[in-house]
Amino acid sequence: MTRVRIIGAPTDYGANRRGVDMGPSAIRYGGLADELASAGVDVVDAGDLTVPRAEERDPDTDAPAEGDAKFLHEVADVCRRLADETEETLAEGAVPLALGGDHSIAIGSLVGAARDADVGAVWFDAHADLNTPSTTPSGNVHGMPLAAALGIGEFADTEWANARGLDPENVALVGLRSVDDAEVELLREHGFTAYTMSDIDERGITDVTEDALAAASAGVDGVHVSLDLDWLDPKEAPGVGTPVRGGVTYREAHSAMEIVDDADCLRSMELVEVNPTLDQHNETAELATELAASAFGKRVI
Repeated sequence: MTRVRIIGAPTDYGANRRGVDMGPSAIRYGGLADELASAGVDVVDAGDLTVPRAEERDPDTDAPAEGDAKFLHEVADVCRRLADETEETLAEGAVPLALGGDHSIAIGSLVGAARDADVGAVWFDAHADLNTPSTTPSGNVHGMPLAAALGIGEFADTEWANARGLDPENVALVGLRSVDDAEVELLREHGFTAYTMSDIDERGITDVTEDALAAASAGVDGVHVSLDLDWLDPKEAPGVGTPVRGGVTYREAHSAMEIVDDADCLRSMELVEVNPTLDQHNETAELATELAASAFGKRVI
């Protein structure tokens, strides 16, 4: 039986809209433990990391020498602790499932998952998250986690942020539809596997997800899955901070998560960017619980 350890990371340091720090509570309230149990998973909830409120902190503490990265000191602190929790969970033979919070927490998940192993990553997201302090249009770190984990730009040789066992050739991005010019250049320069919504429209979610997982899992010990709820169309997932029209459907998202389970390579996972203050009747949080259950084996029959 698969063992899953839930780790809450209630942050909104990396986001431009407050409220996403309540995401872990909303996802739990949406029935995460019950959904995972119905998939035949042994679930342990480790509770939440202690995260001070953003309003109590100075966003410019430890600001980078060049560019802009708000709350970088706080993001680093959370990610160090999440990396330790992730590593410990894996050492105990369980799969870490981190609950955001904004997408900056992925830095901690990836660092922890890649400390003692070679890993790949599949990034289900409307955005590439490859900005750096010098390229970001906003200064929000939730647009930088992949660049940070891979040591790109100003993140080079940043101990707390760099995932040692992760290489761009094992990173696949699925469902892109809002990518900045600097990120496009990085996608081409580093040879990432990247699929836009047009690719999904043309080829179908099954082929695209299978190819993404094949690229991510080639020659590694396991795959980290990062699921940003803004990957889905806002009609399906309204409670996100950076919605982009034209995302995947409810059924496409479930199909993709079922393929993740079928690939049998899942090492770690996170659900991020659920903002209950923007949601309707906790709809997005409940959807996140259902998708997690599909990724861990729940089926209709």
